[in-house]
Amino acid sequence: MLVSQQPSLALHVRKKYDHADKTMFEDANAWVALAKIFTDVLRDPSLTTTYLIVDALDECVTDLPKLLDFIAKQSSASSRVKWIVSSRSWPEIEGRLEQTGHKLRLSLELNAASVSMAVQVFIDQRVSELAQQNKYDERTKRAVLEHLASNANDTFLWVALVCQHLRATAKRNVLRKLELFPPGLNALYERMMQQISKIDDAELCKQVLAAVALVYRPITLEELVTLVEPLEDVADDSELQEIIGLCGSFLTLRGQTVYFVHQSAKDFLLTEAAQDVFPVGLEAAHQAIFARSLQIMFTTLRRDMYSLKALGTPINDVKMPKPDPLAALRYSCVHWVDHLCDSSPTASATYAECLRDRGVVDRFLREKFLYWLESLSLCKSMSKGVVSMKEVQIPLQAYGSALLFSPKQSLVRRLFQHEDPKGIILNPGMSNGWSACLQTLEGHSEVVTSVAFSHDSTRLASASWDRTIKIWDASSGACIQTLEGHSEAVASVAFSHDSMRLVSASWDSTIRIWDASSGACLQTLEGHNNRVSSVAFSHDSMRLVSASNDSAVKIWDTNSGACLKTLKDYSSGVISVAFSHDSTRLASASDNTVKIWDASSGACLQTLEGYSERVSLVAFSHDLTRLVLASGDNTVKIWDVRNDKHVQTPRGYSNDVNLMTFSHDSTQLASGLKDCTIKIWDASSGACL
Repeated sequence: MLVSQQPSLALHVRKKYDHADKTMFEDANAWVALAKIFTDVLRDPSLTTTYLIVDALDECVTDLPKLLDFIAKQSSASSRVKWIVSSRSWPEIEGRLEQTGHKLRLSLELNAASVSMAVQVFIDQRVSELAQQNKYDERTKRAVLEHLASNANDTFLWVALVCQHLRATAKRNVLRKLELFPPGLNALYERMMQQISKIDDAELCKQVLAAVALVYRPITLEELVTLVEPLEDVADDSELQEIIGLCGSFLTLRGQTVYFVHQSAKDFLLTEAAQDVFPVGLEAAHQAIFARSLQIMFTTLRRDMYSLKALGTPINDVKMPKPDPLAALRYSCVHWVDHLCDSSPTASATYAECLRDRGVVDRFLREKFLYWLESLSLCKSMSKGVVSMKEVQIPLQAYGSALLFSPKQSLVRRLFQHEDPKGIILNPGMSNGWSACLQTLEGHSEVVTSVAFSHDSTRLASASWDRTIKIWDASSGACIQTLEGHSEAVASVAFSHDSMRLVSASWDSTIRIWDASSGACLQTLEGHNNRVSSVAFSHDSMRLVSASNDSAVKIWDTNSGACLKTLKDYSSGVISVAFSHDSTRLASASDNTVKIWDASSGACLQTLEGYSERVSLVAFSHDLTRLVLASGDNTVKIWDVRNDKHVQTPRGYSNDVNLMTFSHDSTQLASGLKDCTIKIWDASSGACL
């Protein structure tokens, strides 16, 4: 709409589109790309005064934190742009928006008179439209006005729903029908359910309502037919639309997609009307959707659903055929497992039956696994597929990659030998069984310098010489976001303990703090005058520490971005830094020594010496008793921090150590070496396990 009103703003969209075409709007970084375009539009000097209205923010199902952060950040970016946001009083929404400046908070509960006046204006407008459309006489118009004003209880939605019913009511029946609309949304919804129960298609309507209430995203009419078995007998779209119309005023159609008229309608079905809509329970309804999904996939999935023929057709070059053979299957392909998991797995005998050997799930995977992967790829939903196949981005290459690169004795290789790709002369040499490597994540264009797991283990962050940070889904291996902003190589990355923020250190002498959900850069910390080599959050996420080639260690306040202390007791660059897990101490490595500091006062508590070359890595054990150090002379030492003595030297290093970390129970130590090997050690004995 902004671009339509001011065509000159289209330049911001065109510039990105010409560079990345439509994939910019569809891949894993779509949010980042679109947010950047929108930001550029809002900051364009030619933009006139603009009011942006976001209604029912609480009904945002996907990526609400990203949207909240975007609104919070952009609300003060330009004086020409004003935001009007409405939402229920949810703490997570109020809390995030509370941090924005120049805001005016209006509570509808505290401004009942203003709301009542607005609803009355809405009633007057709607009744005038009804009177003109249905040719009401003055008596009928006055009766409708009085009934709506007396029973609306200052609720716009109630007025809209009643007027929707009256629009289809003949003038002679209006006065009689008015008495059937009780005050209050729940009472109105209850009345609508009673009306549905009296029609010939009552059971069908309730099954439709049940399916639409349980799905994880709005579904199309074609998808609805696959999930509600009786709809298979419905002749055409016009009949389907008629059935949606029979579902009271709970549902609405936008194009070919079914939506609830309001979140309150869905809430009513899942609570007040649950016994009527889900007579055998929510879990059984999920089980029914799962069963229907599996059934339709069994009968429809096959090799090469889009008749691409060529094995190497890239996903972005695929043209969707018309009609789309996956149109009715898309929801089922992506969400069948979700419905299975929500069908009460801990108590359901049916659930156990589905998962047993030779059960329906086992049989589906044995017979349709590769075809399902192909369809997921065509739906651009591979992250919902099997983790080991996460890199498949070319639909028919599911057959090539899954078979050619599966171990010789793997189940998938044995079950689908008949699908081996033809024309490949030299097959890769594969082992008999699967290796211990679960995933290989590829995407950086240069050396990866640092990796870090989020503390909830759901995400992984990686830093690279290519000046980017990538955030990966730890389960699927999919790249969720690529963070750009540093002008030189990124040397170190770390998650805050609450997994909400991410910090990166760069050779451009800056530190950036990012929102780990939205990918927005929250702060850029400046103060070092040389490359920043290492960075770490304190356990409480209130501080972070950085090390730099400028010979300094800095402690920062993560909220304000202020530098709290600068620790400078080195003659050369500081290579590595770490916080203890109680946030009271920190360790830094340089000058062939390691120093342990009091994190509050900045006092140097200990200096650990005895290395012939500079120390490149330091890490505290979780129990705070030990510190592990690695140096350029290919040695690793474990120090007892409490007694200030060297207690162990793990043997067997012949290469530089690039990474070290203790296990959470502090009993084991893992190290990554320059020769591309990883070793796990007993932290007490020093033995390589």
